[in-house]
Order: sequence, then structure tokens, then C-alpha cells
Amino acid sequence: MPEFVKPFSGMVPRKMTKEELIRAMRLNMAAELEAVHLYMAHADATDDELAHTVLIEIADEERVHVGEFMEMIRRLDPEEQRFLDEGQGEVAQNAARLGAEAAGEAAEGASSGSGLTIGSLREAE
Repeated sequence: MPEFVKPFSGMVPRKMTKEELIRAMRLNMAAELEAVHLYMAHADATDDELAHTVLIEIADEERVHVGEFMEMIRRLDPEEQRFLDEGQGEVAQNAARLGAEAAGEAAEGASSGSGLTIGSLREAE
């Protein structure tokens, strides 16, 4: 049974510490990402145009919430930006290293014109 029907289920007996608040924000962000995944999957699984449109719109709203939680984490934990920058740098290094290979593969895929996707392969089953 959903907990929200109990009026005091979300009550905490004390205020959170800053560290607990940061962890709560991370959990909130994870919940929003899970909701995005769920709504996108439901949108992909329907032929109803209105339902598809509404589900995508709601998923996009959840993505905005992810950004809000991320910004709160950055403001609460000054070290967070250093880790984000480090991760972005690692991806940039890999992209630069693989750039020539990836560009070649993309051109090869475009010229082959196969048009195969995971979805089209599943439909062929």
C-alpha cells in the first residue's frame, strides 16, 4: 500500500544534517531519473498519440527536477563540481582519442544505409 495515504509517514523525528540532506538530494535525483525511465518506457510502449505525448512531456518535467536537485547538491557540497568536471574531462579525453575512429565508423554506417536499429531488429523477431 502506498505510504502517502498515511499522513505522517514522511515525517522525520529531527532535522537532517547537511550530509544527510546531500544524501537525500541524491536519492531524490535517483527517483526522478527512475521516473524518467518509467515514463519513457511507457511512452515507447503505446500507440496512443495523446498518451505518448503526455508521457514524454511528464518525463521532460522530471528531467528538469533532476537539474534542480543537481544544482542543490552543487550548492550544498562544493566538492561536487570538481568530480563533475573530472568526469567531463575523462569523457572529453576518450572522445578526442577515439574521435578519428568514431568519425570513420559514423561515416561508414551512414554510407551503408542499413538503417538497422535495436527497435527494428526486435520487430523482425
